[in-house]
Amino acid sequence: MLEIWDYTEKKWGEDQADRYVQGLVAAINDLQGKPRRWRPVRDDALAGVFFFRYRHHYIFFRELSRATLGVINILHENMDFPSHLKVDDEQSGNE
Repeated sequence: MLEIWDYTEKKWGEDQADRYVQGLVAAINDLQGKPRRWRPVRDDALAGVFFFRYRHHYIFFRELSRATLGVINILHENMDFPSHLKVDDEQSGNE
């Protein structure tokens, strides 16, 4: 999330960076316990991974327990999702 804050701060200023990252955190917290808002990633290699869009970013996560989500990655809408998610999945040992 620091990269998102840094980019936003350079482009639009510190106040906007703070608001955007706070909004991301609030969106993640709001997803907990609301599985109807989750969208599954349609890739057999990423079973159990869901996503949610917040403005220009997609939040990819797994449910760790009923009250906890594990964020895998937060990617800008212009990024190549499959390659970023594949790298993250390999690094976590879930090849």
